[in-house]
Amino acid sequence: MFDGVHRGHRAVVGAAISAARQNGGLAAVLTFWPHPSVLFRPDDPTLQMQDAATKARVLLALGVDAVITEPFAPEIAGVAAEEFLQWLKSRLAGLSAVYVGENFRFGRGRRGEVGLLAETAKKNGLTAVIAPRLCVAGEPISSTRIRRMLAAGEMSGVNKLLGYTYFAEGVVAAGKQLGRTLGFPTLNIEWAPGLRPRYGVYAVKVSGPKSGAALPAVANYGLRPTVERATAPRLEIHVLGECPFDTGDLVHVDWLRFVRPEMKFSGVPELREQIARDRMAVSADFSLH
Repeated sequence: MFDGVHRGHRAVVGAAISAARQNGGLAAVLTFWPHPSVLFRPDDPTLQMQDAATKARVLLALGVDAVITEPFAPEIAGVAAEEFLQWLKSRLAGLSAVYVGENFRFGRGRRGEVGLLAETAKKNGLTAVIAPRLCVAGEPISSTRIRRMLAAGEMSGVNKLLGYTYFAEGVVAAGKQLGRTLGFPTLNIEWAPGLRPRYGVYAVKVSGPKSGAALPAVANYGLRPTVERATAPRLEIHVLGECPFDTGDLVHVDWLRFVRPEMKFSGVPELREQIARDRMAVSADFSLH
């Protein structure tokens, strides 16, 4: 699935790119959408950090020549592990090598493992390259581990395992101007990830075509319990300094630090005081005075 395109994924993809460049070939990533759990556990699917389009952009930025996003359907789920590479080669005639991580599982019932992959690769005239898992703090890097950290607001750990800064991208939408009324104007970003980060306040940097450099900012992600009974979370950004963005602009938000969890305050005055404290705390992060 390559969810998150973390450091472990990058090691596998990087090895494939390097080999392709040396041999005059092309490096492509095969991934699925939706996650297999949507087929097998429709009432409790595994929530993804990135949608298919975002994941493809991140993979292409690594230098692969193509990203193949295959719909995960019963036909694929039913391919026997022993026949998987034959099935793959029949659809990719120029296939010469397959690169996977050491925990890769494949075939009907996830019965196939890397030993079987190497064995069937030889029978099909292919090379199978198995990349060892990368570990941080004695534990393998995995999308599951990153999802757990993200749900807890552990942004330092998330970014360390990803190998880049977790980000959100979306278009600035018209809001209710409440932030401006409070003295802290915000950008309301249209962003709806499958896996939601922990609700709360974050130190972030925001960038876009109008900004040039990334600008320090405070982000609030959540349901805004003090001012409304929202059913869907919203990402709101308060830029620390002059804000060049307006409604309709596409912006990129890098998440750096979790500041505090979302809270319900007694009213608008208490909320305003807390926002001022949040602004000061994040300004200190960026050494702004």
